[in-house]
Amino acid sequence: MRARPGVLVSLLFALAPAPGGAQALQNATLRRAQQAYENLEYRQALSLGRSALRERLAGGERARAYELVGFSYAALDSILKSVDAFKQVVLIDPERQLDPNRVSPKAYSAFDVALRQVLLVRQLRIDSTGFVAGQGAVPIRFMVTQPARVVTRAIGQRNFLVDSSAWNGQVNLGWSPRLPNGDPVPAGTYTIVVEARLGQNTFSASQQIRVLHGTVDTLPHLTSLPGYQYLPETEIPPQTWRPLGLAFLYTGGAAIGTLGLESGSLGASSQRELAVAGAAALVTGLVMTLRKPAPRPAEGNILYNRLLTEQIARRNADIAKENVTRRQQVQLTVVPLKSGAPR
Repeated sequence: MRARPGVLVSLLFALAPAPGGAQALQNATLRRAQQAYENLEYRQALSLGRSALRERLAGGERARAYELVGFSYAALDSILKSVDAFKQVVLIDPERQLDPNRVSPKAYSAFDVALRQVLLVRQLRIDSTGFVAGQGAVPIRFMVTQPARVVTRAIGQRNFLVDSSAWNGQVNLGWSPRLPNGDPVPAGTYTIVVEARLGQNTFSASQQIRVLHGTVDTLPHLTSLPGYQYLPETEIPPQTWRPLGLAFLYTGGAAIGTLGLESGSLGASSQRELAVAGAAALVTGLVMTLRKPAPRPAEGNILYNRLLTEQIARRNADIAKENVTRRQQVQLTVVPLKSGAPR
């Protein structure tokens, strides 16, 4: 069976978040109005909601009562009256939002029209941030619902003008917290006040922040450069067979001399001495060949190490100069506090 359009519309309004549903309502009339709305009895909900507004209500319940009236008027197709009711809601609670996925298109449209017909400063946000004084700014974000002259100030031990311009819609500003002489503002609590003015209508919102002072970290001195390292200043020469070759040369010469003199006047004892000398030369040559060569200076590495040392010294001199500047700087940390109430 196909559902009738009127039933579908009623179901859409029933799904809309009724004011006060998340918290218990103190006013009995307002509780009855909400119950009637939840039961799709929109005319009774409207009557009881208007009756509740004539009673003493706290700010939160008054906003809920107007919201309930706005939803009821929208359900009854009284869009202009719904807009008027939603105007009162946003004047009491400028941060109020409706979820377009949970409310009827009529109610959402009426709420949107109400926002654009009332001068408001909404969604004032200041995020936590940190920067070196003079090298950053405090981000300030807010929304203005109508074209208006907007003046933004930071009020603390002294008052600072952040911006004065005509704005509409989303606004993003930055406050550089510095004194006229360039020094950072004193540490302490400041209130960012955004005031919008359109003709005789004015509206302002505020957010408190705390400004903290800190020291800027200095740079450590370098003992090495990334990607570079000192090289050994001595090196072991490669193994050589030259001593053994010389020994063979000397031994061969001695042997030739011995053979040449066999018919001469040398006796057997002299020949033995020559043989011993040749054998000693061979042994000495072999020992010198197998012996590990002595280290020698590596001229190329010594020059490289000298250049690397000079480079590190120059970098450390630059770091020392920069640290002198860093010790004179101030690290600013900005922390938002509990939002101030709109005025």
